Amino acid sequence: MFALKGKKGRPRGVAPVSSDRMAAFGRFRFVLPKFLRKPVRVFTRMVEGEVHIPNHTGTLGAVVFLALTGAYGAILGGHAPEVVKVTTSTFGFAIEDVKVVGNKETSEIDVLGALGLDGETSLVGLSAADAQKAVATLPWVESVDVFKVYPNTIQISIHERSALAVWQNGDDLSIIDEDGRVIVPYSSGRHSALPLIMGAGADKQAKMLFAQIAAFPDVVSQVRAYARIGDRRWDLILKNGVTVMLPEFRIDQALADIVKMDRKDGLLSRAISSVDMRLADRVVLKLTPDAMVQRVEFLKARDKAPKRSEKRI
Repeated sequence: MFALKGKKGRPRGVAPVSSDRMAAFGRFRFVLPKFLRKPVRVFTRMVEGEVHIPNHTGTLGAVVFLALTGAYGAILGGHAPEVVKVTTSTFGFAIEDVKVVGNKETSEIDVLGALGLDGETSLVGLSAADAQKAVATLPWVESVDVFKVYPNTIQISIHERSALAVWQNGDDLSIIDEDGRVIVPYSSGRHSALPLIMGAGADKQAKMLFAQIAAFPDVVSQVRAYARIGDRRWDLILKNGVTVMLPEFRIDQALADIVKMDRKDGLLSRAISSVDMRLADRVVLKLTPDAMVQRVEFLKARDKAPKRSEKRI
């Protein structure tokens, strides 16, 4: 066994030990490390009855043991989140208030649905990172921050995507943002004032077009839709039915020429169906069917006029 250094002397009732045995025992004497000496002394005093153990210590120890055993079992069985939720909500940490700021297109109902909260969801057990990922999946959300405010409040700050236009691709109508990403399908209502773009590739090029055409508000005010042709150039479809065919390059110069001709001769208000600006050295106009009939009749009448004059002479 272990022998501790102590006072000299022999305990009462213990037979003396011969010098030979003492010498042999001394060779095997072991001194406990310093960090174990106090626990051993306390344990020895408890065994000898010198330390008083409070009442109900055994009961409390059993309860703690059972609680730890249950927690260990819940962790192994994957039920730890439910245990934490029930326990913390019982002590007043159930989520009672959700504050959403920065949202215009995203409803608070959608946010609550993404979080999956119920009346017993605990603020302690809620993962802010998981909540952030869940809200970020909503269509209009560009970025989101989630804050836990103890004891029972969540604050969600949302930065939403900006709608740029309504994109018609085949039979599908979608609202897109400045990067050309589809946000949600279009439905008539508050977004009816957005410009309409059409055709493949229009979603990716619309931002650049709008930046170029913004310098010509007189033209913009007359546009009903912007059509992307072959993913190379644009047609402007005006509200009066006239189509302005823009070139692939130097759109700003073509628009400047249109504004100049419209102010001088009222180009866009005439009986024409299209204005072709694709050629750098000329402008080609196409008349409406009615205007074409009138022009043909006018030309015939003009050709007949000299013959009538010759007959009279």
